[in-house]
Amino acid sequence: MANTITKRELAIKITDQLGAKGHELTQQDVLEVIQTLIEEITDSLAQGDTVVMRNFGAFQVREMKAKIGRNPKDPEKDVPIPARAAVKFKPGKEMKEKVAASLHVIRERK
Repeated sequence: MANTITKRELAIKITDQLGAKGHELTQQDVLEVIQTLIEEITDSLAQGDTVVMRNFGAFQVREMKAKIGRNPKDPEKDVPIPARAAVKFKPGKEMKEKVAASLHVIRERK
């Protein structure tokens, strides 16, 4: 089963890595940077912008067209699904390569 990394755990990892490099940042400082990054990405996407981070990936807003779905409890009933905006993530080259090479890790966790 895959592990889940929370925002706080990510902040702890980053704080430890930066500390090992001689940077004096607290976990709270790093958490604030992470939260600010999330807010800036979200605000940019809400304005229809694309957010690109080289070697990581790109976040884009795409229109999901209206469609008719089915109610799984009552398949005879049509359920209208309205058009909406959705965020799509396209991984960068470096991320794709690193993740593609991790198949053995995923298989070991099953």
